[in-house]
Amino acid sequence: MKLFASISFGAAVLTACSSTPIADKAASDNRAAATATADSRSIAPVNATTDPLNDPKGALARRSVYFDYDSYTVQDSGRSTVATHAQYLTANKGRKITIQGNTDERGGTEYNLALGQKRAEAVRKSLSLLGVPDSQMEAVSFGKEKP
Repeated sequence: MKLFASISFGAAVLTACSSTPIADKAASDNRAAATATADSRSIAPVNATTDPLNDPKGALARRSVYFDYDSYTVQDSGRSTVATHAQYLTANKGRKITIQGNTDERGGTEYNLALGQKRAEAVRKSLSLLGVPDSQMEAVSFGKEKP
């Protein structure tokens, strides 16, 4: 009985270690031809500056709107940034944004989360007044977690 178990175990081990059969040459040649065809296509390089959102020197590179201490009113200095992004978003209906409201470390967690939400909503409302549909925007608050 032990001999039979040993032989069965050995056969199982050898079966588990068997190699896969080699595919026929025609299938191999077809794969090589497909690879050669794919490699011969010309691939145009991606230009990062074709999308103004990715241009580090463009007006859309400014993505922060600052607020006074304990305030959620968009300052005059941030209105041009909001207007620039509104123009981009109305021209690119497929783009969606997340507006993040942040605060500094001062104050309690709950207070800062609420203030951050009010700040994000203030920017969202400004964009909405400039013609950006609500479906393109989401306002979230990180409070003091990400100052």
